[in-house]
Amino acid sequence: MADERVRVVITGMGAMTPLGESPEEYWKNLAAGNSGIGPMTLCDSTGYPCRISGEVSGFDPGTYMGSKEARRMARFSQLAVAASLQAVEAASLDISKEDTYRVGVLLGNGNGGFPTLEENCRILAERGGMRMSPFFFPMILPNMAAAAVSRYTGAHGYNSTATTACAASNQALGEAAGVIRQDIADVMLAGGTEAGISLLGLSGFAVMRALSTQNENPQKASRPFDSGRDGFIPSEGSVIMVLESLDHALSRGANILAELAGFGCTSDAGHPVQPEESGASAAAAMQLALADAHVSLDQVDYINAHGTSTPLNDALETVAIKRVFGDLAYKIPISSTKSMIGHSLGAAGSLDAAACVKTITEAMIHPTINYETPDPDCDLDYVPNQARAKDVQVALSNAFGFGGQNACLVFRKYVG
Repeated sequence: MADERVRVVITGMGAMTPLGESPEEYWKNLAAGNSGIGPMTLCDSTGYPCRISGEVSGFDPGTYMGSKEARRMARFSQLAVAASLQAVEAASLDISKEDTYRVGVLLGNGNGGFPTLEENCRILAERGGMRMSPFFFPMILPNMAAAAVSRYTGAHGYNSTATTACAASNQALGEAAGVIRQDIADVMLAGGTEAGISLLGLSGFAVMRALSTQNENPQKASRPFDSGRDGFIPSEGSVIMVLESLDHALSRGANILAELAGFGCTSDAGHPVQPEESGASAAAAMQLALADAHVSLDQVDYINAHGTSTPLNDALETVAIKRVFGDLAYKIPISSTKSMIGHSLGAAGSLDAAACVKTITEAMIHPTINYETPDPDCDLDYVPNQARAKDVQVALSNAFGFGGQNACLVFRKYVG
């Protein structure tokens, strides 16, 4: 039986985000408080209440894969392959020299190839089913990003996909760490990917009234914890991390960025889209993650909030944090990455995770931008508008998804 105390460390990251196509560029913009939100270009949003989004605007899949192969792959898979190749290179990991059946892939996403699904349904309705792409199924299935990452990196080992909505990336990272701790793999490529900006997705969220309508000033529209928040901004992106057992990382002389120390997962067992009002289930996920990491409440230096900029989520996440930390909640700096990049759904946790790792390595907490008017229901320290220098030893990251699915991670500064 594997030793339950096996330590899992992060040795490389790749990032495709609305604020940059590398972890370094992404972090530079986060720390500066820059916004990656702008007019929606990936679909025609004319006539919709939300016409803004966070897009990986400069992404060229041909940089990472041949154009023929890219055409047979949905955008969410393209982003994941690009981020994975970056991560492997950053980790100085030569997978061909590993036991490739000990190198696995575990990704999270919420929708799979949503825009491709919409496109082919339109073809079906207007031109007939025999004009659909023969790659329709391999493009839309949620597992195909993990399959593509495996194919491009040569990772033959454990391969799976978490599809737990907005909790998916955190779930993937946490479960990937578990795969290593169970001695099923030495290395896991883990994280999330999402590219669902389309009329189908836009319409679904618009009729729910979940999206911001502050189109006139896109960079000000995402306002987590501010009293003027009115909904989230749809976004996309991918972050992939190289996770390794500590022994494996040390044996090859890898540069260790941080430790993935804890994972907690719960279900509200309640409303399909609204968070549970008492915050008990979200709080339990945080508590489980802290217990898994053997971290006490007073050791938490920073919380990366789910912080979607919706009225319900932000208020109830605040309730859940207070439920866990009590009076300590008022002393812990909290920030929302989504204030700058919007909500990338199944990929959101991975983009937040990268921010947590950078917070630890750079001793800097990025701000929650657009925090201007306090909400009495959101009365904690949200690091408003300006980055804050701080030596962060332990960071807690929250992700809460539709279906009441909650996944929380604890990252820790690596100490040998």
